[in-house]
Amino acid sequence: TPNPNLAASSSSAASASPATPKADPFSYTAITPAQAALTLSTAKSVVIVPGYGLAVAKAQFVIADIANALRKRNISVRFGIHPVAGRMPGQLNILLAEAGVPYEIVFELDEINDDFGDVDVTLVVGASDTVNSDAEDSEESSLYGMPVLKVWQSGKVIALKRSMSSKGYAGIPNPLFFKSNTDMLLGDAKESLVQLLAELN
Repeated sequence: TPNPNLAASSSSAASASPATPKADPFSYTAITPAQAALTLSTAKSVVIVPGYGLAVAKAQFVIADIANALRKRNISVRFGIHPVAGRMPGQLNILLAEAGVPYEIVFELDEINDDFGDVDVTLVVGASDTVNSDAEDSEESSLYGMPVLKVWQSGKVIALKRSMSSKGYAGIPNPLFFKSNTDMLLGDAKESLVQLLAELN
């Protein structure tokens, strides 16, 4: 079960049950790298979900360092990879291998998707369409029926995104970013991760 001692979010909405929409469906909770580091460091289990944005930012080495820093704290860390993440199949697996991420902690969608309900924190780095909850919840969505990583079932989601106006490849909004258990770490992904790593160290 998710760790009840997770760091409190900067939003009062954080006390709501996971995945419950906020009163204003377009309000979101922005946090700092220091707040993200505190949330991650108080977790027992973390899943990192990289997307195309991680590849663009060339942030595979710093995300590997973050995973190592968390594992040194005896936190369970796994990576969840969507089969179409990136611009070609297997791109994220190649980047993580290049950064020295152990193969045994990298899991494909069908290997990890049933586990998110027991995950304390999921760190989403530069992914949108592959974690879009409308694929499960909205028959009107063009993504409806597409297999996605069900990260919103985690106790807490921290999503890195350049800005709230940027969208995924499909060009549609993602309700994940507005859920009560999601915190947004906005800005350049690599810069945000470097700051987060400094806080963890």
